[in-house]
Order: sequence, then C-alpha cells, then structure tokens
Amino acid sequence: MMEQSITSILGFAQKAGKLVSGEESTLGKVRRRQVKLVIISQDAAFNTADRLQSKASYYGVPVCTVGNKIELGQAIGKSPRSVIGIIDENFAGKVKDLVEGSW
Repeated sequence: MMEQSITSILGFAQKAGKLVSGEESTLGKVRRRQVKLVIISQDAAFNTADRLQSKASYYGVPVCTVGNKIELGQAIGKSPRSVIGIIDENFAGKVKDLVEGSW
C-alpha cells in the first residue's frame, strides 16, 4: 500500500505538469536528463524495471520502487502505470524523503 502523502505529492506534480508517466515517455526524458527521480511500481514487469533502472543508473537518476501499477495510476489520475518520472527537483526530493523515511 502506497503512503497517502506520496499519493498526494504525485497528484500535485501531475497537476503542475512536473511528471511523465509510462515507460517510453519516462525513458525519453531520462535520456534528455530532465528526470530527477524515477518511480517504478512493485509489480512492474522484470524487463521494464530492469531497463529503467539501468538507464537511470547510467544517467545518474535515482530510482525508487513504490506501490503497484493501479496505485500509481490512481495517484496521477490515469490508467495503471508501472513507471513515473518526476521532472521537478522539489517534488522529487519530497518523494525521496518520504520513501527513505518509510524504511
């Protein structure tokens, strides 16, 4: 279950136009060095997760695993998503702090 505060931040980021979702869109923004944090759902396909983690690692983008596809999609008001890329430093920092604090 995804923490409510993470859900809220993702919703605000979506409304502010500060995130991208979906594998291809997120990969494109990672390659252009625009993504500050990659979020991968816990139930993402192995190939998807592996591909995103290796690209993010190559470009020095932190990655966290949070929630499931349905929760990520609902958080941003869209259909289920396995990957979200946050393109704003402030939103990314808040999500990172919450994820690290919940462990």
